[in-house]
Amino acid sequence: MSKMKTMQIHEALSWASLFLQEHNREPKVAEILLLHHLSMTKVQLLSSLREPIPAEKQEAFIQAIHIHAETGVPVQHLTGTETFYGRSFRVNQHVLIPRPETEELVEGVLAYVDSIHFPKPTRVLDIGTGSGIIAITLKLERPDLQVYASDISEQALAVAADNAQQLGADISFEQGDFLEPFLNKQTEAQIIVSNPPYIPYEEEPTLSDTVKNFDPELALFAEDDGLAAYKKMVQQSEKILQSPGLLAFEIGYQQGEAVRALIHNTYPESKAHVRKDINKKDRMVFATL
Repeated sequence: MSKMKTMQIHEALSWASLFLQEHNREPKVAEILLLHHLSMTKVQLLSSLREPIPAEKQEAFIQAIHIHAETGVPVQHLTGTETFYGRSFRVNQHVLIPRPETEELVEGVLAYVDSIHFPKPTRVLDIGTGSGIIAITLKLERPDLQVYASDISEQALAVAADNAQQLGADISFEQGDFLEPFLNKQTEAQIIVSNPPYIPYEEEPTLSDTVKNFDPELALFAEDDGLAAYKKMVQQSEKILQSPGLLAFEIGYQQGEAVRALIHNTYPESKAHVRKDINKKDRMVFATL
C-alpha cells in the first residue's frame, strides 16, 4: 500500500474503512486516524474530501491503519490522546484508556458534591488515578474541591501529572498502594472515588486483544473474583473517611451487590446505591455516610 499513488481524502477514508472491516476492526477508526494525521477537525475534513493527502502523511496514515488492523493496538495509543468529559487527555501503554462509563461516575460524584453539605474545603481522594481523568475532571468542574490522587505506578503518575499541568488542574499526587499514602500521612477526606482493577483473572480469555494486550494488567485485573481492590479500599477508608462522607466506585457489571455488601459490613449505617450506566448495566456504587 505504501507505494500507491497519492490518494484524495475520500479515497483514503474509503480504503481504510474497508481494510479495517476486513480485519474485524471498527471502520470508524479510519476517520479518527485520518483526522489525527491531517491535524484537521471533522468539519475541515468533510470540506476537503477531494483534496490530495501529502505523501508523508499518507504514508504515516497507512502505516497506522495496518498496525491497528493487524495487532489491535488501540487507536488512542496511535494518536496519544483520548477525550474525556470534553477534554483531551494524554494516554499511553502505562494507563487505562478512559471509558465513557467513567464519565457517569464523575457525574454522580459531582451531583453528590452539590447536594450534600460537606465541610469546606471538601477533600477528595482519587485512588488508582491512571491518566488522572477523574481527579482532574472533578477539580476543573468544581475548583473549590481539594483533590488528591494516588497510583502504585510511577509511569501512570507521570502521565497524570502531565495531564494535570496541561489542563491547569491543581492536584496533589501520591505514589502508593490504594489509600496507603494517605494513611501514612493521616490525611482525612470527605470523598473517596475510584475506578480500580475489577476484572477477575479467569475472564482474561474473553477480553478483546485491544484490551488485554495493551491496557496495563495492573489496571484491569484483581484477585478474589475481582473484588480485592474494593475490600482493601473499604477497609483502609475507615481511618480516613469523614462523616458526612461518600464512597464512589466504578464496578464490574456483576459486582454491584457484592460491593454494596462489602461497604455495608464496614459501614452498617451507610446508604449504598448501585447505579446502572447508559447501557443499563450495573456500573457504579455510591455510598453515603
